[in-house]
Amino acid sequence: MKSVVLPDYNKNVLRAMLGLRIEDRPMPVLKEGELLIKTSAAACNPSDIAFIQGVYNIVKPVPAIPGFEGAGQIVDAPDNINYLIGKKVSAFVQSDNSGTWAEYFVAKTSDIIVLSDEMPEEQAACFTVNPFTAYGMYKWVGKISAKAIVQNAAGSQVASFIRMMADENGVEVIDIVRKSETASMLESMGARHVLLETDVDFADKLKLVCNELKPLLAFDAVGGPLSGEMFNALAPNARMIVYGGLSNKPMSGLGLMDIIFHDKTVMGFNLIDWKLQLKEGEFDDISLLLQEKFIKGSYNTRISKTIRFDEVIKGIKSYLGNMSAGKLLLRP
Repeated sequence: MKSVVLPDYNKNVLRAMLGLRIEDRPMPVLKEGELLIKTSAAACNPSDIAFIQGVYNIVKPVPAIPGFEGAGQIVDAPDNINYLIGKKVSAFVQSDNSGTWAEYFVAKTSDIIVLSDEMPEEQAACFTVNPFTAYGMYKWVGKISAKAIVQNAAGSQVASFIRMMADENGVEVIDIVRKSETASMLESMGARHVLLETDVDFADKLKLVCNELKPLLAFDAVGGPLSGEMFNALAPNARMIVYGGLSNKPMSGLGLMDIIFHDKTVMGFNLIDWKLQLKEGEFDDISLLLQEKFIKGSYNTRISKTIRFDEVIKGIKSYLGNMSAGKLLLRP
């Protein structure tokens, strides 16, 4: 099978990317409980970029096949679960011996989401992580009766889904971005409160809009001093949910008096832990609900480019230049 192969890790992202090559690899041999999936499309996410640099929390023996997220059709399975053969699935795999940037990949039953045949293939390739992350975090809006929220990394796919959910429920969203191009893109899509973090008066603008809308919830994917600016601008009794650290800096500048006297709280969100806390059958119900949104077209992941495996270096270079434009997909 044709595969993208990473011969070695390199913290320099350009060198890591240039090291990728296309090889013919042996077809995987299934172990007990494993499924063989013929890839229809695979996603390139920020986690994949971190992986090829060797700075992600998953490190595989090299040479390795990259790719955590993808979609396809099950073509082989053990006898006790052979009823899954032929099913269309979305998957997130982290095993040492497989990756989605290949014509075939191996997954466990716990790695897959069985999909409706009507689910668009490109959307299926990006289904397992971002929509569920947004859904799990957005549930806090109802829990604390928030009428407004604030989020950074607002050009990301998770932030995009949060806006879709907020729009459905009449919740105001304050979006924070780093680039003016991203701000223009969001405004053209109907975002009403877009703030540019690099503006000299950003902190004043943030306080002003937060004083008006009184957000009770913030979603932080960045960390660093921006965490403190967001936290301090929130209304009393608010909660800030941290789900990423794009700045690679520790959170700083959080007002201690707000924590003590205004009952503000910081908490983390991890998708795997959230799934483990769900009741039996609840994840399947959520999956069906989200799939229906994608099938109807009310939800969608922005796709910037779809490439062949042999275009992977050029494709990643383009993706790194403007991640906010949308996902990069790889097709065999």
